Parts: sequence; C-alpha cells; structure tokens
Amino acid sequence: MEAINKEILIEGVDPRELYGAQDIYLELMRELSPKVKIVARGSSLKALGAKRDVDSFERKMNALVEYYIKYGHISREVVEQAFSEGLSDRVEPKADKDTIVFGNNGNVIRARTVNQRRLVELYSKNDLLFAIGPAGSGKTYTAIALAVKALKEREVRRVILTRPAVEAGEKLGFLPGDMKEKLDPYLQPLYDALNDMIPAAKLQKYLEDGTVQIAPLAYMRGRTLDNAFVILDEAQNTTRSQIKMFLTRMGRNAKFIVTGDVTQIDLPRKSDSGLTGAMNILREVEGIGIVEFDKRDIVRHPLVKHIVEAFDRAAEREHDTPIVRFPKEKKE
Repeated sequence: MEAINKEILIEGVDPRELYGAQDIYLELMRELSPKVKIVARGSSLKALGAKRDVDSFERKMNALVEYYIKYGHISREVVEQAFSEGLSDRVEPKADKDTIVFGNNGNVIRARTVNQRRLVELYSKNDLLFAIGPAGSGKTYTAIALAVKALKEREVRRVILTRPAVEAGEKLGFLPGDMKEKLDPYLQPLYDALNDMIPAAKLQKYLEDGTVQIAPLAYMRGRTLDNAFVILDEAQNTTRSQIKMFLTRMGRNAKFIVTGDVTQIDLPRKSDSGLTGAMNILREVEGIGIVEFDKRDIVRHPLVKHIVEAFDRAAEREHDTPIVRFPKEKKE
C-alpha cells in the first residue's frame, strides 16, 4: 500500500500541554501507533505511513484534542484510551447535574450549595445577575465558572472581569511598579479562579489576544460590551454613578454578573456604596435575577463561617457596620 505524508494541525491547544513534559505523551502516541512515523514541530504534526493507518492516527489525535478542549487536562490513561479503544466515559471526569465546567487536571467545578445552584439556575433565565453575600460563599468563583463555560461553549466571544480599585488599607500610590503592576494585587482573586479552570498556556494566550480581559472598573467607561460575559467583583465598593456606568455598558448578546459583600465596604463613607441602591432600584425589573448568599454558603475553612458570625454580632452590638438585609425575593 502506498505511503502518504500528511500534516495534522493542532488547533485550540498548546502543543506543550498535549505532548506532555519532555514529550512524554508524544512518545506514548508513537508507541501506540507503530505503523506511523510521527514528526512534531510545534502545532504541526507530520504523519507518514499507509493511508489507512495515517487516517486512523488523525482521527485519534483529533479526539484527543477535543477531549483536552472540553476537559482541560491530559493524562497517560487518556492517551492510552484514545489510541487503543477510543475515548469513553471511563476516562472522562464524572459530571452530574450540578457540574458547571471542567477545570484543570480533570477537576469538576460544580455548584456546591443551595444559593450557588440558584445562581446557575437564574443564569439561564436572566442576562443580569446580582450575587451578594459574605466572604467565602463562592459567589465570584461560581460566576467565573459560568463565564468560562460560556466561553468554552462559544456562547460569548470574550470574558471581561473587573472590579473597582479601592484599597483596603494600603494606598495605590505606595505600591511599586507601573499602573498594571499596582492594580494586579487587587485583581489577583480573579486570576486565581481562572487558573483553576483554564490551562496556564491557554489562559496566557487568552489574556494576550483579549479573549479574557481583566481590568479596573474605570477602564469600562465609554465601552459597549457586545458578545461578552462580564463580571463586576467587589461591587460594594462602587458608587452609585459607577455602578450605573457599568450596567449601562451592556451590549448585544451580553451576560453580566455583579458580585459583592455589603458588610465589607472600603469606601470612605459606607453610605456612598451604590450596590444596595442599585439592587433595590432594579429588583422588580424583568430579566434581572438576585441571589443573596448567606453564612450557610461559606465553603472555605470552617473557621471562616464562625469569623463572619462573630463580626456580624459585634457590628450589631456596636452599630458600627449595620448588617444590610434585603426583603426576600418573591417566589416565582
């Protein structure tokens, strides 16, 4: 049978992730495809062999790439399955009804509490969501998981994460570096969540080409955000005019989620926060959903729940930082 030399392009995946450290997975592919000579040069693979064998190798390679794009990880077991029996549920991360997206290394990102599930449920029915609650309740992490899912499923073209650059004790001017370096510490929680869900090389590419944008709130002024999933984090530190400016950036085919904790306002005057006012003004507007997380949703260290409760009790006694409670949302 006549031999052919076929070029196979690896698209949507960093070849370093696919081939493994020191090409460990690439060598395994060669072992499992002894009738095909494989030469790898970056994102291009050349396969030399009989047409039937080369076509079979290409199908298996494409299946492996699709698996990686979907689940964000590759392992020896996955490669062996792809090049022997074919990929199946036996090597795929286990999903259930609460699964939002598959993160790195096969991690399953899922809604873990009642209000996290409610946020996921309302996301499918509303273009604007408010997720308000205490530290550690998973509101931002769940919102970012929904954004990554929308990006992977091509529901949107880009993800934009923003937050106001308001200090919690340390002044921006005292921090070293240029403006980006000054702002990065405030945006680090958003980077941390993304690093759990998108492979490092792919995330770097997304950041470079603008598919994922992380910026301070001031950079949103004047923009129209079409085909985008936009998250405003730490919204309790926005003024009324800032949150209005942000919400009116919404363009066509856009999803917005606003997250915040009204007990952690870092503005000079807590009454300046625009978050509570915006929620009250927009509560009855169709197409807007509101989820109020509470202490039962805290998924960090068990002590975090007790810390939040202790500070709440102290605030109520001292009338220093009144606890803001909203009327319960009407049942649908």
